[in-house]
Amino acid sequence: MSILRIGQFSESFIPIVDGVGRVVFNYASKLAERGHECYVITPMTDTGFRGRYPFEIVDYNSITVPRTPQYRMGLATLDKHYKDRVEMIEFDIIHAHTPFAAGMEAMRLSKKHKCPVIGTFHSKYYDDFYKATGAELIANLGVKYVVKFYEKCDEVWTVSQNSAETLREYGYGGDITIIENGTSLSEPFPEDERAARKMFGLTGEGHILLYVGQLDWKKNIIQLLEASKYLRREGMNFRLVMAGQGSDGEDIRQKACEMGLGEIITFTGHITDMDLLNGLYQCADLLVFPSTYDTSSLVLREAAAMCTPSVVVSQSAPAEVIRDGINGYVSENTPGSLAGKIAQALSDKTKNACVGKEARKTIPVDWEVVIDRVISRYFYLYDEYKNKGRSDNNG
Repeated sequence: MSILRIGQFSESFIPIVDGVGRVVFNYASKLAERGHECYVITPMTDTGFRGRYPFEIVDYNSITVPRTPQYRMGLATLDKHYKDRVEMIEFDIIHAHTPFAAGMEAMRLSKKHKCPVIGTFHSKYYDDFYKATGAELIANLGVKYVVKFYEKCDEVWTVSQNSAETLREYGYGGDITIIENGTSLSEPFPEDERAARKMFGLTGEGHILLYVGQLDWKKNIIQLLEASKYLRREGMNFRLVMAGQGSDGEDIRQKACEMGLGEIITFTGHITDMDLLNGLYQCADLLVFPSTYDTSSLVLREAAAMCTPSVVVSQSAPAEVIRDGINGYVSENTPGSLAGKIAQALSDKTKNACVGKEARKTIPVDWEVVIDRVISRYFYLYDEYKNKGRSDNNG
């Protein structure tokens, strides 16, 4: 068999464009470009014209998630129109990027079509459960549910060694395959940088520090604000640009003002134009990404593709690909250490440029390379599953 019918199941997708949604978008796009039939099953967020995509979106009715209005949730089996559409698709491979509602629909359809289901573990769910409830008991019960979901999958993938270790800590004891995320290896274009500087008013001679991601305290943003306060007190001339949106956006803005940082921070909001985002990476002297929550980091790879080095904290998933002072910078998880590492990086412009060039050489992995491996695993699982079915029938 040369063509597979593949379902990508995700709780988030365009136009949300968070990390998981962007991964699913690239999977679906690249698989479709290779000639495979690819379907994205996700809660409904956009009912406009979608003919521009090389894959099919099969979505179901949804409602806004409380406290995170940019996300949607729903139960697929309650949407008759969705069920009528999805029942016409004969899936060969099902890939769940979530253990929740969309993941359960993936399980249902894998049983119906007698095809393998792959589960990718993307997030540190304990942190999400605890933030939402403030209760350790509920967070631990949530983690048990997550583990049970992955135990039902035919193969489990994680996006980094760090995320594999997290899943192990949650109690999962099965095999894990690490399939890292890719990056589009586009060239840095000066016109993109000029457009970003003009749009966000990034003129002057000061340094530019950039954060890209959700505006959520779980991303360790308080360390970034504290480090910025320290650097400003030491007299450094810089602007901190924070690109993204999130449930804590207003609180973060307020906290920044309380710390006396209001005049040096630019909040860009959510950026969906990749050319503009690439331009912003080029404007920055450093991407500062102190998150210990992320199991991987697309933004670190995107910045590296634009020759912009990153500062991350030790023993985090983003730090896995960083060699301190060679292709990026690694600090301890304290505001003082983060500020010191930023100051060290910016003290030598020539060396920092060399670190950025090494980052481009060593950190990004082209999506085409990742998809080669993904397709290989898909065919292996498909063949193994079909052979097992023939064996069971003969037995």
